[in-house]
Parts: sequence; structure tokens; C-alpha cells
Amino acid sequence: MNGIIVIDKPKNYTSFDVVAVVRGILREKKVGHSGTLDPMATGVLPVLIGTAAKAQSLLPDTEKEYTAGFRLGITTDTLDITGKILSENKCCFSREEVMSILPHFMGNIMQVPPMYSAVQKNGVRLYDLARQGIEVEREARPVNINKLELISFDEKSQSGKLVISCSKGTYIRVICDDIGKELGCGCVMTELKRTRACGFSVENAVTLEELREIREQGRLQEYILPVDRIFSHLTGVRVSSKQAVRFCNGAPLDLERLSGMGNRRNGELIRVYGDGKFLGLGIVETEKNQLGIKKRF
Repeated sequence: MNGIIVIDKPKNYTSFDVVAVVRGILREKKVGHSGTLDPMATGVLPVLIGTAAKAQSLLPDTEKEYTAGFRLGITTDTLDITGKILSENKCCFSREEVMSILPHFMGNIMQVPPMYSAVQKNGVRLYDLARQGIEVEREARPVNINKLELISFDEKSQSGKLVISCSKGTYIRVICDDIGKELGCGCVMTELKRTRACGFSVENAVTLEELREIREQGRLQEYILPVDRIFSHLTGVRVSSKQAVRFCNGAPLDLERLSGMGNRRNGELIRVYGDGKFLGLGIVETEKNQLGIKKRF
């Protein structure tokens, strides 16, 4: 069994927990995931099965979308509602006041990773230091926030929901915390659902319970997506049977003998198809005028 199945990750599961459950349901040894979600988060988690697991290191840096709940007036050590409360403040902001500051966090911005994160400092995970009560200086990283919309806000509870489209590596908890700092009252993330990742949306996803039912009904093939779906943004090329054999044997292909491959940039990845199937990814090597092998599937 090879391909991708999009899981709607349940709350309080790590991404590795989901992989373990999927491995058991499908009775497949080679299973990987396309990007870590915090245990409290739910939503889109593409799971790579069989030969598709080879794609784990090649996943594109695609924009992701989230729906995030937040509450003003509270700060915690983890920046979300699961952490130890550090401060509580009474506040009474209006929806308009919250909306007015959101543009401050749009576009290309610098973001400091939270202490409770998997980022490494001198070879040590920040969350390991945080659990020891140690806080260290962290370097700000560039991220892009393409969309930041307030879709609901209850002035009585001072809580609401945001829709956020952002680049890989963005911490939604930090956005909520920064909003609290801007307002001067503190803010924590109360819930998080990833609605889009790697070109897949939550509408494409199934729960673990649904996956079990699908397996029992013998309908898995209806939900297993081809691995090349992840690379749909790349240019594709179809090769002859002889070229397909050469590519599958690990030999490069002559660019001049490939249709539509003129003026390609050095290092560009190309989807390669032959004999009616996806063979893998080639990489353009302009100096050698050839399409080298990046990954075979």
C-alpha cells in the first residue's frame, strides 16, 4: 500500500501517536507524517504510507491555514491554555479594538519561538530547558502571515477566534501572545485546528475512527491519494519507456531529449512520469545539461 491519507488529528494526540495508530489500522510498517502538530491541536495531518514515506524530507514549504481560539487577560508559560497561569487581568476590549491591531502582525514579520517548542539551542530542545525552569534568549525568525482575520469575538468572555494563513514554522501561540502584549492585557491560545496543509484541506481528511471503518469495509483505495499530489506545484515531464528504465536505474536523463524542458533553472525539481506512472523527482543540472535523480518512488 503506497500513497497519502489525510487524517483529521484528534486532540491530545501527538503526530507520532497518529502515525502509530495508522500503522496499526493499515498493518503497514512504513508510515510517516508531513509535519508536527502540537497535542492540543486538531486538523489536517497528511500521513505518508509505504514508498510515499520517502517524500517526508522533500515536502514543499506550502502555506498553512488555521482556526485558533484565544482569550484575553491571561498569560501562561506555554502561551496556551494548557500551561501554568502566570497572570490574570480583567479587561474589556471591544471587537473593533481587537481588529484594529491585527494588521500589525500581517505580512513578513519576525517571530521569536516560544520556550515550549522543539527549536534547538546549542543542541538542546527549548522545551527540555523550559521544563527545567530555564529560559534562554531566542533569535527571531522571519515568517509570513498572509491572512489574519477575527471571525468571532465575545466581549463578555473576552474570547474569540482567528483564521490565520501563514508560512511554515509560524507559531500561532506566539501570535496570540503578541496580540495580548499589544493590548497590554495578555492573551492565550485556547484551541487550534489546522484546516489546510500541503495542498490538502480538512474536507479531504478522515478521523481515525472513520479510517478503521473504511478499512473494515474494504474501501481504503477510495481514500489513499497518490504521492505525486504533494508535488503538484512542480513541472511534470513524461519520458519514453527506455528513459523510464534509465531513470529507475538511477541514471540521469539528457535534458535536450526531454520535451518542454527548455530554459529550466539549475536545481529545479521536476516530476517524472513513465509508462503511465509516477517515477519520482528529477533535479535539473544545467552545467551537465541533464536531469539528475532526486528521489525515486
